[in-house]
Amino acid sequence: MNTFLFGLYPYLAGSVFLIGSWLRYDHGQYTWKTGSSQMLSRRQMRLGSNLFHIGILTIFFGHLVGLLTPHWVYAPFMSANAKQIMAIIIGGVAGLMCLGGGLILLHRRLTNPRVKASSSGADNLILILLMVQVSLGLMTIIPAVGHLEGGSQPMLHLAEWAQSIVFFQGGAATHLEEIGLIYKLHILVGLTIVLIFPFTRLVHVWSAPIGYIYRRYQIVRHRA
Repeated sequence: MNTFLFGLYPYLAGSVFLIGSWLRYDHGQYTWKTGSSQMLSRRQMRLGSNLFHIGILTIFFGHLVGLLTPHWVYAPFMSANAKQIMAIIIGGVAGLMCLGGGLILLHRRLTNPRVKASSSGADNLILILLMVQVSLGLMTIIPAVGHLEGGSQPMLHLAEWAQSIVFFQGGAATHLEEIGLIYKLHILVGLTIVLIFPFTRLVHVWSAPIGYIYRRYQIVRHRA
């Protein structure tokens, strides 16, 4: 079961993530959108959306760099403990921002009649899953602090697992055999989000509006 969940399931989720996103982009262009509800109601939108997006982007890139950077790269100038302390502080702040913003958005979707009427089951499900995932991530801070005295070995094992998966190295699941349950739940929920990604509004992540940074201004004139 450990081999299936942490050795095979990541590739299953990743395959559905890539192939599913490609097929939806190719065959479902009209569904490729964020489904923004800002025009229906701006109440709580700005605060919740800003907190959520800043928090989740910080978490994403923090995990990307933290897990996929080999230990030998930062070992000459930073210990595993120092790296873990930095991850706890930055990840904790970003996690609270993401959780707070997400709860505001979820409350808005469930209580605002106009927004609720335009929300699908998938919209609510993915937001709830993200809130569960962020909550699990914040809960890992408690055991992570306790592991500082032991040289943050669990964090090294998590990084080794992630690198083994991404770089197609064998025996990835063995790195998680001694890892606590809270870390495993955090990983499994994260992989499940990756699995259902192509079937939700999260596909808009692929279409990040980077072009807005360097495109020419759009001039809008009012009627005389």
